[in-house]
Amino acid sequence: MDQGSRDSLDEEIPAMKAGIRLAGSISHTRRAWALGLLWTMVTAGSAQAAGTPEQRRACAPDVYRLCPGEIPNIRAITACLRRQKANLSEACRAQFEQ
Repeated sequence: MDQGSRDSLDEEIPAMKAGIRLAGSISHTRRAWALGLLWTMVTAGSAQAAGTPEQRRACAPDVYRLCPGEIPNIRAITACLRRQKANLSEACRAQFEQ
């Protein structure tokens, strides 16, 4: 390996490592954002618009599984869950049947 190739490789490896760290921080950031959203839904003054604590507890996993692109729009999430009724967990489906 000549000196030019070695220098190029020395420059690329830190860049690749930085990309890996960035990808990890994006995942961590998204997870933190989702937890923040759930906390906001739980503590919001307009809790009725976001559903009862039981509804949120029953349907939160389904929202992340079936409707992640609708977060944080409560109306869009509700519409998505209604469209996905056949794919809902038993606990979440029961909330819609009440």
